[in-house]
Amino acid sequence: MFTKILIANRGEIAARVITTARRLGIATVAVHSDADAGALHVAMADEAVHIGPAAVADSYLRGDRIIAAALRTGAQAIHPGYGFLSENPGFVEAVQAAGLVFIGPPASAIRAMGLKDAAKALMQSAGVPVVPGYHGERQEPALLAVEAAAIGYPVLIKARAGGGGKGMRLVTDPADFAQALESAAREAQASFGDPACLVEKYITQPRHIEIQVFGDTHGNVVHLFERDCSLQRRHQKVIEEAPAPGMPAEVRAAMGRAAVEAARAIGYQGAGTVEFIVDGAGPPRADGFWFMEMNTRLQVEHPVSEAITGLDFVELQLRVAAGEVLPFRQEDLAITGHAFEARLYAEDVDKGFLPAIGRLTHLGFPAATSFARGPVRIDAGVRQGDDISPWYDPMIAKVIVHGPDRAAALRQLATTLDACRIAGCTTNVEFLAALARHDGFAAGHVDTGLIARDLPRLTERPAMPAEAPALAALAALHLLDPAATLDPWDRLTGWRGWGQAEAHVTLDYKGHALGLRVQHLGPRHFRVTGPDLAVTLDLLDHRGGALRFASDGHQASAHVVIAPERISLFLHGHKHDFTPVDPLQVAAHDHDGGLAVIAPMPGLVSSLRTRAGTKVTKGTPLLVLEAMKMEHILTAPRDATVREVLVAEGDQVSDGTMLVQLETDDA
Repeated sequence: MFTKILIANRGEIAARVITTARRLGIATVAVHSDADAGALHVAMADEAVHIGPAAVADSYLRGDRIIAAALRTGAQAIHPGYGFLSENPGFVEAVQAAGLVFIGPPASAIRAMGLKDAAKALMQSAGVPVVPGYHGERQEPALLAVEAAAIGYPVLIKARAGGGGKGMRLVTDPADFAQALESAAREAQASFGDPACLVEKYITQPRHIEIQVFGDTHGNVVHLFERDCSLQRRHQKVIEEAPAPGMPAEVRAAMGRAAVEAARAIGYQGAGTVEFIVDGAGPPRADGFWFMEMNTRLQVEHPVSEAITGLDFVELQLRVAAGEVLPFRQEDLAITGHAFEARLYAEDVDKGFLPAIGRLTHLGFPAATSFARGPVRIDAGVRQGDDISPWYDPMIAKVIVHGPDRAAALRQLATTLDACRIAGCTTNVEFLAALARHDGFAAGHVDTGLIARDLPRLTERPAMPAEAPALAALAALHLLDPAATLDPWDRLTGWRGWGQAEAHVTLDYKGHALGLRVQHLGPRHFRVTGPDLAVTLDLLDHRGGALRFASDGHQASAHVVIAPERISLFLHGHKHDFTPVDPLQVAAHDHDGGLAVIAPMPGLVSSLRTRAGTKVTKGTPLLVLEAMKMEHILTAPRDATVREVLVAEGDQVSDGTMLVQLETDDA
């Protein structure tokens, strides 16, 4: 076994690998960019080496610097994690040429599966079923349009070197094909350095089911059952589970055999995942699944498979890379219970799931294990006080639960998500909790279109309870902390010798100003009134942000986080953010009455689709903003004429930058 390894990655996966290595007595070396100098994975490792600026192209994609760091620190092997260089065969060869061990498959296996078109041809020759489509080398748009018509709409355009939903577009109308192809190719070039695409038949009610495989250097290959990753948004996984709901034993066996044959066909070693598209119109069938691609690395969602098998996949990776034989045979493996993983991101659901940035002023999770199996496991690559920057993937944590059956595990997932309290960044945690309670999902009726079909219901928030702004008002006025005694000289706030005290505060809530009046009715007893609001509160306890209060005889709990510019209140499973307003501050306008297009996040202007003088209608695409290697189309907020375009293609803009100015005839 190795005595020291280097992890060529960052964030949660780097911390995950370090945890297992530490348990095995293996020393670890982390690498980091300028932006990650104080990151969690750097603090956890025994040593850390700086490899460049924040941009991934100048740091985490610099294989030469990573190899030099390994040699300099005496590491014997390099673990690539996932993403970055994990599926780069050239990097594997460079690692081995330097006399180091790559903890993963051989370069030949990565190369065989690296391009989707070649991989599908190989799988077809190995007898693995594949989805009908065009997987050729020629990339002329006209030719691809003809092939799409021959396949039959709807079709899916996919970057041949892609993954993670990048460079992927669903096209239902032939008139949209050219623009979708252009956008997919551009995103593929930005993400993978390869603009080539393939075109496939789109299965109208698809399920995404993948098989975990492991191979060793002695020719042994096994599968460790399936994961259902069908809950997706824009082709990106949101919640994964293992095993797949409604999976017949004979279909599981057939898919497992196909995955093992796929791995054997390329001489696979280490951890890998064979992904299949499955006809979701009914229960899975032995003739209703098709090879989609193989990920030649550890997957983000590997913890759910660890939970149901009782194995540590990183440990297995290390042992296989060290030349050991897999410690089990196929017949030794069994499924125990059910597991879910939810990906908790810094993203704004109300803005179409745009990535969000900011400082994690509060990061509160329920009791759980970290990077190790348990009924509740939370794998986070960040800590309270860390920044979510625009440079990297905005994942905050993976929330993993394991229960005796699917229903119990799903209930645990919902309650665990409710208990996650994150302030400073907008997150998708409430969306995930709503998804965990979705009746169709609970019944096992899962396909990749579920989120899109029910998005309005999943993103609907209940009306804000009156207690929320009332408690926020008390927080803004510093009235939540209990007094040591009832002696007014110990706590003068709210005490008057001649009558009842009151105070006034204005809070901003989602752009609306709330003017509130707070009356002191007695010790820790208040009445808060405002527009359409009248609530009486008794503060029963407040410790470390945790509140217990009573309102009109009903007791409840809440949690409050007070930051310099924001008060975050967690109540009944929902977060409400309030900003105290300086009474001298002028109220903010609404972007010129909808006549300005504002950057909703930092990004790169990759494409302009309008110019000054153009008449546009509401919803007309105006420009494309690229952030975190994903494209986001910004559209006209109303019918108008473009008065001025304030940016150019290639400009890097910050959050809140005015991009396009509009005008109306009556302006």
